[in-house]
Amino acid sequence: MPKQVDHEGRRRRIAEAVCLLVDEHGLEGVTLRDVATRAEVSMGAVQRCFRTKEEMLLAALAYVGERVTARVRNRLTAGPAQSAATELGLVAGEVALLREEHRAEARIWLAFVAGAAVNPALAATLRSSYAALEGLVVRLVAEAAGGGSALGGATGG
Repeated sequence: MPKQVDHEGRRRRIAEAVCLLVDEHGLEGVTLRDVATRAEVSMGAVQRCFRTKEEMLLAALAYVGERVTARVRNRLTAGPAQSAATELGLVAGEVALLREEHRAEARIWLAFVAGAAVNPALAATLRSSYAALEGLVVRLVAEAAGGGSALGGATGG
């Protein structure tokens, strides 16, 4: 019986490896060989998941955006309902990536932002990542300005 491969798990592991390498060497320092080594998969496995280096970088950027968005959603739904202003503060705190445990993620995100200045595909993925949070932030700002309550279950637009 052939071995069952968790393709999504493999893609996630490769994206994590790309992120670690971006943190260490920048976008230009990421190589297929290093990604395969860091992800503990063969170079062929990386190539089966991603046809090009750019595809691999785009997946890693999307992965970082998804992690930040998931943390924001978890933070907003973890406790009791709070005011929109309080929730806006929680969102800003998560998106700012200022806590010590998020420093590497901040460096990775900034490397992608810098790359997006000259790479339209990275810029489009970056805009998509921001769009996932934009509706939530706009709503929270409007509610905070009006003195309303977000009532906990805010998950974005």
